[in-house]
Amino acid sequence: MLTDPASAQNASAPVRSLARGLAILRYVNKVGEARPGEIAKALCLPRPTVYRLLETLEELGYVAFSATSNYVRVTRFAAALGDGYALTTEITQAAGPIFAEYSSQVVWPLDLTVYNNAAMVIQETTHGRSPLSIDRGMTGYRLPVLRTSSGRAYISFCSDGERALILDHLRRLDDEEDAPFLEDRWLSRLIEETRTRGIAVRDSGEFREETASIAVPIRSSGNVLGCISLIWIRSAMSTQKALEKFGPLTLEIAEKIAEALPD
Repeated sequence: MLTDPASAQNASAPVRSLARGLAILRYVNKVGEARPGEIAKALCLPRPTVYRLLETLEELGYVAFSATSNYVRVTRFAAALGDGYALTTEITQAAGPIFAEYSSQVVWPLDLTVYNNAAMVIQETTHGRSPLSIDRGMTGYRLPVLRTSSGRAYISFCSDGERALILDHLRRLDDEEDAPFLEDRWLSRLIEETRTRGIAVRDSGEFREETASIAVPIRSSGNVLGCISLIWIRSAMSTQKALEKFGPLTLEIAEKIAEALPD
């Protein structure tokens, strides 16, 4: 029996769309997060096609767009494709609405970071919508561990075993800017002070001279899943005032994100 060429062409369209949709899903799952334009370039697909397929995947619950940027990530519904970024996606999805909820109380920019390969990586941020931010396009930015408040919060509250592995890794990388912060005496004092205060601090011009920051861990079942940081211009506010005014709010935000995560 002869096959109608028009019917065969119509049948192939859904198959091609499915193949492209799966390719997009695999790519996003592999890289963790990506903009539609990046996906289009990587997969050699037209941008309108990528946007249309991403909208479909979002409707089906497989991907989610960031609440504060143009990045897209896989959801826990797609975790069967690979679990490398499933937890990060869950934290990021929880953080977006909570950041928005506190936007009237916390005008200085907030960052959500997770530890990855000797760096704290910004997964969600309000830099783009904060009128007091001097930075833009920070999502995906890799921050040094020892010279940022988020990294200091992470190493202070993670397990002893994980901390040892992180510090060994940083020593092998041998970044000269990290050298002063790898001294045992400095590390011991940092960890003790941070644990006592419950909040990590960066306020001495390290990393970004014009800004300072505080950070707290997001903890669940004894594990540190990520950190929340608040960044301000050093000349605009003292560290003590930042701790008094925004420390409790930052801790509250981290606790709410932890509570919003699925069991």
